[in-house]
Amino acid sequence: MAYNESRKKASIEYAKRSLKRIPLDVQKEKYDEIKAAADKAGETVNGYIKKAIEQRMENENGSVE
Repeated sequence: MAYNESRKKASIEYAKRSLKRIPLDVQKEKYDEIKAAADKAGETVNGYIKKAIEQRMENENGSVE
């Protein structure tokens, strides 16, 4: 399916309404470690970090809502 202008506009509007960016700076060497771990897990770096955050929250709070 082609990614046309209408779909692009809808995606941008969704992101504005529903998403919040969290800037994260890490040293290049640490990024390389995270990237390697994400690749090994078959995940993107973004997904790997999100999962790590969720798991820590579950450990500390008992559950995530």
